[in-house]
Amino acid sequence: MIKGLYEAHLPVSNLENSIVFYQKLGLELAYKKGKVAFFWIVKGESWLGLWESDSVELKYHPSIRHLAFKIDEEDLKRVKEWLSSIGIEVRTEFGLTSEHQPLVLSNYPHAHAAIYFSDPDGNSLEFITPLRLDDMESFNEMSLEEWRKCYSV
Repeated sequence: MIKGLYEAHLPVSNLENSIVFYQKLGLELAYKKGKVAFFWIVKGESWLGLWESDSVELKYHPSIRHLAFKIDEEDLKRVKEWLSSIGIEVRTEFGLTSEHQPLVLSNYPHAHAAIYFSDPDGNSLEFITPLRLDDMESFNEMSLEEWRKCYSV
């Protein structure tokens, strides 16, 4: 019965600043009322709710303050430059700095390429794309460039 994930939610300290940030990412504002705003990720399929709150300073943990946006593998070539052009810095993740991203996650037996950044409230955001599913040997996280040299077919 489950067809996908329809919505996810993040806490924000200033809704108006967050609206500007998520619009820079290209998301369409779907609904705004009071201290909540929703953005379409894919219209009619998935959206993101932002909730202005005094309790944004929750200690970061991926289970409550992380969101990954799926992108096409082809877009990995330009995503870092695009983020930079709109004033968003790629952050270090899994010990790999922005120079080593996109990185490849070792989700055995799968391989996913990802790039990490943060919203104005420190919520962890990620662009991710599957590279190979159900047929990878175990490996450690590495840059996409390094992965392609070792594992690309």
